[in-house]
Amino acid sequence: MNHQITLDQLSQLRLHGMADAYQAVISLPVQEQPSIHPFIARLSEAEAQHRVNLKTQLYLKHSKLRYNAVLEQVYCNTARNLTPESLLSIADCGFIDRSENVLITGATGCGKSYLACAIGRQACSMGYKTLYLGMNRFLEKISLSKLDGTYIKMLNQLEKTHLLILDDFGLHPMDKITRLALLQILEDRYGKKSTLISSQLPVSNWHQYIGESTIADAIMDRLAGNAHRFDLKGDSLRRKKTEK
Repeated sequence: MNHQITLDQLSQLRLHGMADAYQAVISLPVQEQPSIHPFIARLSEAEAQHRVNLKTQLYLKHSKLRYNAVLEQVYCNTARNLTPESLLSIADCGFIDRSENVLITGATGCGKSYLACAIGRQACSMGYKTLYLGMNRFLEKISLSKLDGTYIKMLNQLEKTHLLILDDFGLHPMDKITRLALLQILEDRYGKKSTLISSQLPVSNWHQYIGESTIADAIMDRLAGNAHRFDLKGDSLRRKKTEK
């Protein structure tokens, strides 16, 4: 049997995971090569894993996460008001299946964005489309889409995103157009998709920041009613790194 022909055919069929596994098996001494049934199982498992990895890398690329963060590296202790148990409660991304939100608050430098990105990366690895937007970029995206006529297209794209991350909520003034856009986005996602918001402002101050009581009521009702909350405490982690 010409093994190279088989490898070429697998590559042509884009069965790259299977091709790698086949190459690994035929490189073994004959007496160590598996029999036909374990061999087929090994090939199919390798191809399935390869496709999962490709999908994860694609989702990570499109997510535009600010940090290459992972939940395992998130620092937990009582001083930060963050426990391993609270992380485990969202690590399986079941909150996305249940269309629940995540609200992260805390002072500047306490690790809000890192935690948000770690949750986002976990979501990507588990097959959920994720998009990270700083509020400045979010405001720009809304303004540009209004100008070039792609606003509805943008809304449709965001509606299809399983996890939308809005970072640094509260740092930039919110005008009427932004309020209405945020309300529309949250209305489209309510009960269907999850939204994660991080902010230096306590959740109790968000209503005042949003402004226009009626719109603020509607936004907060869709955000906070079914949300997991992380109120991070402690000194700036950036300052600690600088001092070291």
